[in-house]
Amino acid sequence: MSMFKKLLASIGIGSSQVDARLEQESLIPGDVVKGEVHITGGDVAQEIDEIYMYVVTHYEREVNDKKGKEECTLVKYRLTESISLQPKESKVLPFSFQLPYETPLTMGRQPVYLRTGLDIKNAIDPGDSDFIEVRPHPLMAKVLDAIQSLGFQLYKVDCEYNRYLGRNYPFVQEFEFRPTGPLRKQLEELEAIFYLREGELEVLLELDKRARGFFGGLEEAFNLDERFVRFRLYDADLNKPLPVIANAIEQLIHKQIR
Repeated sequence: MSMFKKLLASIGIGSSQVDARLEQESLIPGDVVKGEVHITGGDVAQEIDEIYMYVVTHYEREVNDKKGKEECTLVKYRLTESISLQPKESKVLPFSFQLPYETPLTMGRQPVYLRTGLDIKNAIDPGDSDFIEVRPHPLMAKVLDAIQSLGFQLYKVDCEYNRYLGRNYPFVQEFEFRPTGPLRKQLEELEAIFYLREGELEVLLELDKRARGFFGGLEEAFNLDERFVRFRLYDADLNKPLPVIANAIEQLIHKQIR
């Protein structure tokens, strides 16, 4: 009977179970992820080689003119060394690690989730996945609010493969805006990319100008109508009124589209 139970456990029936429980499911990039992993033994004793946690997201990549989703592991956290788990035994292991600053925001349909698993030799590894909400860092929120106060409407947020603009990961998260105010006569679109670090936010704005006349058409055909604006905000800038930030961004935009 014991051998039969071991055989069942090896294919995942009556095997150990794992459940990650987060202290907080709503976080901002750079926050500390805290919680407990609850492990329950199965019908037989099992040796667990390691317990791991991944923070995972997806991004879009175009290959041979077809777009598809690819998975990206943002961080892998090893919770513990090997442990023995007796039948029906319960163990609770606390965990704590930092969410990467480059973690994308879960705006639109962008998923970010925590994957927890037990590594058991000669058996199907049990696992658990928990979706988390990633909100804008206060510096990001300041920029997003400032751009929208200038008459831009956020209409699309997604993560796309970009080996040139991506830094620690092969993708960037793009925030795409359409002008609804005075700048709609000069711009088709504005895209923002954030590079967050401790105490600092670097912002890259891509300006897509409206084509005007013959030369404007040529610019559009060769993607010369796109201009870039780069600036930084620091923690001290959080104390500045929103109109001050918005005015500085507006001046940078006008400087590029003249």
